[in-house]
Amino acid sequence: MVKKFEDEVMQTMNKMFENEMKKVNDTLEQDLLISMIGEVNAGKSSTVNRIIGEDIASTNPMPGETVSVDPYNMRGLENIKFMDTPGLNDPNDENPKKTLEFVQKSDVVLFFLNAAGTVFSDSEKEKFSAIEKNNKDILIVLNKIDAAENIPSLIQFVKKHTNHKYKVIPVSSKTGENFEDLKREILVMLEKKGKDLLFAKSMKEKSAAATRWIVGAGVSAGIIGASPIPGSDVVPLTSLQVGLIIKLSKLYDKPLSKKAAKDMIVITATRTVGHTIYRQALKFIPGAGSIIGGTVATAMTVALGYGVKYAYENNMAIDYDMIGNIFDKYKQKADKA
Repeated sequence: MVKKFEDEVMQTMNKMFENEMKKVNDTLEQDLLISMIGEVNAGKSSTVNRIIGEDIASTNPMPGETVSVDPYNMRGLENIKFMDTPGLNDPNDENPKKTLEFVQKSDVVLFFLNAAGTVFSDSEKEKFSAIEKNNKDILIVLNKIDAAENIPSLIQFVKKHTNHKYKVIPVSSKTGENFEDLKREILVMLEKKGKDLLFAKSMKEKSAAATRWIVGAGVSAGIIGASPIPGSDVVPLTSLQVGLIIKLSKLYDKPLSKKAAKDMIVITATRTVGHTIYRQALKFIPGAGSIIGGTVATAMTVALGYGVKYAYENNMAIDYDMIGNIFDKYKQKADKA
């Protein structure tokens, strides 16, 4: 009986796995371009180093160190380019023109302001307007906050002069303050383009990105599981969970076979909703109603995600009892809510 059940599940899972794996692999083959724009000595090169986690961009306390539009990427992720551009007020007239060319192609534009200088000067406003005409996927980076005072007022000043259209992230490329906030905002922007996995793989600290995906998948699972249509929750829910597992495996560079994915999904499902109910769900028995339900679907998906994340981060095999315990924890929380 158990063997027959596993065969049925594997047949159902095969197509889902192939489809979801193709989706994820396709996203990893895309080009990702992030441009660092701003006047000289705004800390663009040091910010590239902070984001990537390696000292790959040349930095110098003297203004104008960057004299060309240079791509930086990590080994093995050559299609991810962080473009460190010369200052927009560079005396070389050709450099600003080159910068604007890259702005048009960029997935994200990081526009730098120096909190320790004259924030959003007339020349910066003029340059920002030119950038905005070419690309509106902009995050404003207020850098060098370690050397400035009254940061909240500076943020409000910048927001006011950009019509409150863009996020302003205060950071210090010297101390690393608020860099997790900056990375998170970049991820949010790239999610809309389906390129967040690419960016997350370039980061040394991957936990925040993984957590974001797990929580998002949990929310989506709750919506799917709450469907009143008989059996309508199983295929999209399983597809969502397979996609989450594959995404996490790619993020942490862990191999994942169809059988391993199937085992994770099935054992998690039977550990949480039960062997018989999950089997019925796969068979789409008419009149079965909403097999799983929103609360259980959310808890199951979150438990699966966090269990896989924990195992990958600690180089250990998937512990299904651990996943079951996480499920019980989140199910109790959801029930109370």
